[in-house]
Amino acid sequence: MVVLITGGAGFIGSHLSERLLRQGHTVLCVDNLDNYLYSAALKRENVQLLSAYPAFIFVEEDIRNKMALRQVMLDYGCEAVFHLAAYAGVRASVEVPEKFMEININGTLAVLEAMREAQVKTLVFASSSSVYGDTTPTLFKETDAAECPISPYAASKRAAELLAYSYYSLYGFDITCLRLFTVYGPRQRPEMAIRKFIQLILDEEPIELYGNGQTFRNYTYVADAVQGFMKALEHSAEGFRVYNIGGAKSIGLEEVISTLERVIGKKSTVIYRAAQAGDVRHTAADISKAGKQLGYAPVVTLEEGIRQYMKWLMASATPVNV
Repeated sequence: MVVLITGGAGFIGSHLSERLLRQGHTVLCVDNLDNYLYSAALKRENVQLLSAYPAFIFVEEDIRNKMALRQVMLDYGCEAVFHLAAYAGVRASVEVPEKFMEININGTLAVLEAMREAQVKTLVFASSSSVYGDTTPTLFKETDAAECPISPYAASKRAAELLAYSYYSLYGFDITCLRLFTVYGPRQRPEMAIRKFIQLILDEEPIELYGNGQTFRNYTYVADAVQGFMKALEHSAEGFRVYNIGGAKSIGLEEVISTLERVIGKKSTVIYRAAQAGDVRHTAADISKAGKQLGYAPVVTLEEGIRQYMKWLMASATPVNV
């Protein structure tokens, strides 16, 4: 199959590209190599890695360029689209909300319009657990209203879901929205929590925990997240669907720190800070729907995921200090 991946040079996108290539698919990677949040050099390293596969085709382009997207789809006979390109980060979205609306909403519209004009009707969209807002149920379920986002990032992802639904309704697209829960692992953005905490522990610098360390997350190893995307593609001809893709259980931030200490073999110093605007206190994914309908089942525990992550960090081109 010929698939197009927006944001295919990024963290999750590069892993998804690699999985698809290994299974014999042709991957059209569309990425503008934006240096927002972290250096574009890391994305170029991912492109270089993926370029070892003959069926990998890289197109440096902005997703808002609808005409260019449509032409790529037509030129290569694209059959399905994975839409991962986005501005990410709750706190950053509070500071520069305009960027998030422009890329995450208008960019999604351009992708959908390019698909419509190229007659490509299968889409898997990377949404976020942030759409649920700061709710307090034991588990977040896809049937929850998701109508009270507490950050521009969350609002942009929910808006993109609704926009996608309109194309399903109007044009008969088959669309799967995957609400991802705190994905981590090799190639992760440097400013994200687990990567940042590892570096601070190794450097013997204090870790700042916001919300007094009482936040909980469903940490999802990147290979498990990719499994969710692959399962969604296998079941793509089924209309409009939304699934939670998360780890097996919700884990407290203090337990994450203790797991990191155990794997690294060093103790940390923790400074507690007040919660920051836009941060959700806890996320807890009900993944039973994805399990039943897609066959999704996360297999990597937090400790094993961190061990794999550390192994990659030590072997990477830019190793951490030890």
